[in-house]
Amino acid sequence: MKLFARTIWDSRDLVVFDLDGTLYDQARLRIRIALSLLSEAVRSRTFDTVRVLQQFRHCREILARTSPDDFIERQFTDTAALCRCSRGDVEKVVREWIDRRPLTFLAACRYQGVEELFDGLRQSGRIIAVLSDYPAREKLDALGLKADLVVSATDDDLQRLKPDPTGLIKILCTTGVPADRALMIGDRFDRDWAVADSVGMDAIIRCGRRDLRCTTFRSYRDPLFEPILQRRRIAAAGLTP
Repeated sequence: MKLFARTIWDSRDLVVFDLDGTLYDQARLRIRIALSLLSEAVRSRTFDTVRVLQQFRHCREILARTSPDDFIERQFTDTAALCRCSRGDVEKVVREWIDRRPLTFLAACRYQGVEELFDGLRQSGRIIAVLSDYPAREKLDALGLKADLVVSATDDDLQRLKPDPTGLIKILCTTGVPADRALMIGDRFDRDWAVADSVGMDAIIRCGRRDLRCTTFRSYRDPLFEPILQRRRIAAAGLTP
């Protein structure tokens, strides 16, 4: 395992992270958001907000498969049509419950070992990038993490959801790192592995089972990450690797 772990990290100059579900426990976050939504539903005596959020996520899954040029607008208008409400109502719900409200809970949901892994990668001189389907900068701040490059599907010059490779190509072009010297870390095969595979980049996926497509891991404490974490411990001790 030690030799295999070192092979994964050898000749990697760039590590690209997905954000939601990869850097924090999305299930734990959704429980906290669900409790807040329930409180809101009791107060307002309606489940309209819950229905809008469900349809919005459903619409984005469909849009990710079709990758239309106008997905930013379509995510709101398609949801509005399904929920029989205005586009403005949908955007207001999304901004509150997907963009703003989760920031309060993110730090408590961050996966153990993520901060140490980021530190180890930085100590080793590797570039850290984040590629997310949602706005990511404020989430990273809430998680207490820093990346060298942050690219979101909602960026004005991108507007493409994974597995469309446009965002990943932007990261490779910006950093000047070829795909075979980069590594994608994510939690979904249909998005994160697929986008990496489309440009010839290796990926490792957080998953509770083995998979023939790529290496999987359960935790950032897994031996797979030991070569990076070991370098961090050496640097913290003030020793020369």
